[in-house]
Amino acid sequence: IYVNARPNAKKEKVEQLDQAHFKIAVQEPPKNGRANEAIVKALAGFLKISSSRVFLQSGFSSKDKIFEIL
Repeated sequence: IYVNARPNAKKEKVEQLDQAHFKIAVQEPPKNGRANEAIVKALAGFLKISSSRVFLQSGFSSKDKIFEIL
């Protein structure tokens, strides 16, 4: 799943662009992986799965990220 991340947003929002592309805005700042954790939780909540099944594969410090869902 490809994600375009927006940290430090005013409100949390998950927008599905197509089957594999999402735009996710989170309120957490991009420091110490806090935004990545918030994106994992938001994506898991949107897909109605456990956050332990969502793994960040690439883009740890980028706004464009790739996640794997198990």
